Amino acid sequence: MRQLPLALGPEPDCTFDSFLPGANAAALQHLRTLGASAAPVYLWGAGGCGKTHLLRALAARVRAAGGVVGSFEPGRPLPWSCDPRWSLVIVDRCDELAEDAQRGAFALFEDARAEGVPFAGAGRLPPVDLPLRDDLRTRLGWGHVFALAPLGDAETRAALRREADRRAIFLSDEVMDHLLTRLPRDLANLMRVVERLDRFSLAKARHVTVPLLRQMLAEEGEASGGAAAAPAVAGGEGRLR
Repeated sequence: MRQLPLALGPEPDCTFDSFLPGANAAALQHLRTLGASAAPVYLWGAGGCGKTHLLRALAARVRAAGGVVGSFEPGRPLPWSCDPRWSLVIVDRCDELAEDAQRGAFALFEDARAEGVPFAGAGRLPPVDLPLRDDLRTRLGWGHVFALAPLGDAETRAALRREADRRAIFLSDEVMDHLLTRLPRDLANLMRVVERLDRFSLAKARHVTVPLLRQMLAEEGEASGGAAAAPAVAGGEGRLR
């Protein structure tokens, strides 16, 4: 009988200190020092480059200071409105907003501006290329816009090792090489593979090795009808990403 682990590993903390900036130091520094009267901020880049991590870190900093954060993303029920008591409004995955959510996001942006509440958003595309209504696309590009770059090879390895250490599992160089050469390099995807590998190794009562990783991917492929196992495109960074 297959042993199933009953508990998952702890959720990672998305803080500014746990963010590996790589080429994104300017965005990190700006968000670290974001003030109550700051201009809107918009982060964009491919999945897994840290957009959600930074938004969550910003929200955590605001909450730690006693503030209240309103967080929104596609799929959250409408209407969307800004409470003047809030200290920050966040809208993630702006590129995925449906037509009704676009109307909600525009109203939210305008309400936040009227109430003097800072606004931060994120998406996979720069504001000018977002498939959104013109007024919302223009608003998202009003303030500070930061393009986030994916981590380099050494930084990606460091992030994966840190996640493995957090889960108390050991990733050998061979396992790391397999992850980076055989799977999509999207960091969010790779983090999910490490999470699944942690659970799989517990269920099999085996150490993490390349054969175990291959077995997991093969079984996942069989479970999905024989398709090659590949992590879904992210994020989560819980769906902020």
